[in-house]
Amino acid sequence: MKQFHLQDLAENLVQAIRKIQQRQSKLENDKSLRILLTGATGYVGGRLLPLLLERGHRVRCLVRRSSSKRSLGGEGVDVAVGNALDIGSLNQALVGIETAYYLIHSMADNEDFEQTDRRAAENFAKACTEQNVKRIVYLGGLGDPSDDLSKHLRSRQEIGDILRTSTASVTEFQASIIIGSGSLSFEMIRALVERLPLMICPKWVRVLAQPISIEDMLGYLVEVLEHPVGQSELYEIGGPEQVSYGQIMQRYAKQRNLRRFMIPVPLLTPYLSSLWLGLVTPLYSRVGRKLVDSLRNPTLVGNKKAQDSFSIVPRTVDQAIARALVHEDNEFAQTRWSDAFSAGSEEKSWGGVRFGSRLVDSRTRTVNLPAEQAFAPIRRIGGQTGWYYGNWLWKVRGFLDLLVGGVGVRRGRRDPNYVRAGDTVDFWRVEQIVENKILRLAAEMKVPGRAWLEFEVTEIDGVSTVRQTAIFDPVGLFGIVYWYSLFPLHEFVFSGMLRNICKTAQKAS
Repeated sequence: MKQFHLQDLAENLVQAIRKIQQRQSKLENDKSLRILLTGATGYVGGRLLPLLLERGHRVRCLVRRSSSKRSLGGEGVDVAVGNALDIGSLNQALVGIETAYYLIHSMADNEDFEQTDRRAAENFAKACTEQNVKRIVYLGGLGDPSDDLSKHLRSRQEIGDILRTSTASVTEFQASIIIGSGSLSFEMIRALVERLPLMICPKWVRVLAQPISIEDMLGYLVEVLEHPVGQSELYEIGGPEQVSYGQIMQRYAKQRNLRRFMIPVPLLTPYLSSLWLGLVTPLYSRVGRKLVDSLRNPTLVGNKKAQDSFSIVPRTVDQAIARALVHEDNEFAQTRWSDAFSAGSEEKSWGGVRFGSRLVDSRTRTVNLPAEQAFAPIRRIGGQTGWYYGNWLWKVRGFLDLLVGGVGVRRGRRDPNYVRAGDTVDFWRVEQIVENKILRLAAEMKVPGRAWLEFEVTEIDGVSTVRQTAIFDPVGLFGIVYWYSLFPLHEFVFSGMLRNICKTAQKAS
């Protein structure tokens, strides 16, 4: 008995040693990092987070509001509530962190943003030192320090200097205009080009910059983690072309098939320009003023250190604009309107709600039916069935489309009861069909832009919610005028259509 007992102990000891060796080997081979990501709810941080998670890194996001936890929570994500102006919360968030991304900027704050940014950076540098953080990655702004830099650019570069007072190694990337759907600069360019056939262009429109696509910038921010931690480095990053804001506008206009005329004026007036931007673009005037003020400085790459140290091959301006438009399409297609329109509050502004460049009119009705029955009339829409409300108006619209060389409503449907992706439904084409859930139609009539009509059915405990969404991506000022001038008619027709779809489903049950 004693012999067997000793043998069992020996076997257990061997197994324990093997487990320790396996765990140690796994730790040695684990290249994931413990990362703190600030600005995770912002433009760059929100796109950086999924890339870090894809590479297996363990990420903690620092957010100012606890309400942000729901949107950021997920596998591999830890969310810490804190503020860069509160060093105590920074110390808690930085416990156990190896690399910290500093993507904080208070450009839109009411108080003096330079002072706010300075205090935040000083706290962050001190907390990183106290928590023995190995590396800080910071995204700043391009600009020659010997030039008379704007407050915005001067502040961005000062932040890098402050972060370098910590014991951590600091990798600073300095960039110019970011081209990507949702970026401040790109949205300003888009709004100006889409809304103004004739533009009075102050001096800042002719100042040179070296734009970089958001995807290339993210590539630098991710690849830096593969570099060994060493001395602090500063990299100037940008695309291969030096262009002005005016040239970017013309290239955007070309890809959108718009013709735009620009009249240069010799004056740079940040205050007047900011008021003008506040009227015709989504920017707040105070943010626009700070942005325009910084555009007086050329933002060009002065050395090739980044090109020699990273594998990134930056896109051209045309490629970056094209990618921004494609990314926006993909991002928009994945949007859930039940999230965009808050539950229990379907309040809309006149003309619908704007999402990026798109205008959206969405409405819902509930029926005491399972999804299969609620979706049945949606699946049969168009053709001989008609559009459930105002069929004569749809016929008039089809006739007008024929007059301008469009397809009209003569095509009908392939099958009266079922559709599949690619089918025609009068002057629409089925872009997506998920049985008993989603029908998405893309317009093929002549319109100054792109249009979709989407139906979505969701069921909870035998009760279905039917959501109908009209989506329009206007091209130019005429596209915007077209949408708003027809919106009262859309309100009338689409409301009646949804109401009758639900009535038809209930009658058939």
